[in-house]
Amino acid sequence: MTMLLVQGSYQVLNFQPDGDTVAFKPTNPKAFDELDGCPVKLDSKNIVRLRLEAIDALETHYSRTGPAVHQPLEFAHKAAEELLSFLGFTGVRHNGETVTAATPKEAPGFILTQGADKFGRCVALIGAGAPPAADGTQVNVDVALLRTTANHHMLATGLAYPTFYKKFLPELRAEMAAVAQQARTSGLGLWPSDVTTAPDGAVITGLPSLTGDVVILPKLFRRLVDHFNLVEPSLNGFPTFLAGGGDELVIEPAGTPELSLKPLVEIVNGGTAVRMTTSPEDIVFTEG
Repeated sequence: MTMLLVQGSYQVLNFQPDGDTVAFKPTNPKAFDELDGCPVKLDSKNIVRLRLEAIDALETHYSRTGPAVHQPLEFAHKAAEELLSFLGFTGVRHNGETVTAATPKEAPGFILTQGADKFGRCVALIGAGAPPAADGTQVNVDVALLRTTANHHMLATGLAYPTFYKKFLPELRAEMAAVAQQARTSGLGLWPSDVTTAPDGAVITGLPSLTGDVVILPKLFRRLVDHFNLVEPSLNGFPTFLAGGGDELVIEPAGTPELSLKPLVEIVNGGTAVRMTTSPEDIVFTEG
């Protein structure tokens, strides 16, 4: 698949990077004009927020429907640390989730993108150091190039979940799925603690269960938090809430279409726990 290569530098000071988002300042901000679809949102300093393609790390500050909440911070912070280390940062210090110091102050790199999500975040494969082609050119992204990216690295270390969208080429999805499965089999990173598809499910007794106890797919976490904030702080009615959520998707390899997450989620253990019936790498979402 071809993606636009944009050269620039990663920015961390006074930002809140996590395991799948980081700020980036393009060398040429007009490079994004070549993209179709939702426009990439740049701030007044021409800095854009990147969302890493095909992965999802545990949340450090989710606040779409209420006060900011997080998933278990052990793995959320490990993911953020691993990403910044891959990009070349050392000596990173924080005030809460905000970076207050790092060496260097910015790190050179490049991104490969097809465009932005509905929030204006640039969805990208991201690389450190010198780019493989000229700034602003279309690059054929194959498996070999994919393996050099932070996206691939985060799955290989077991510190992020595979989370795929339909624009991402099946050949590249297959590679990312394989490396995630290998990390799971090897017991790396968060996988020994993951209960997303565990037979007994993730026991949920309220919001503290989500923020401090259970390690689950971040998208499921976000939907649970939204349900708690907008409906009620229990699993009662959660499947009905999902049915109205509009998470259009396809289940692979059969290519079975679904209009929500509801068919993939079940309440177990007498209504005290929730689990997904499909592994994350077998789900392809239509939109983020």
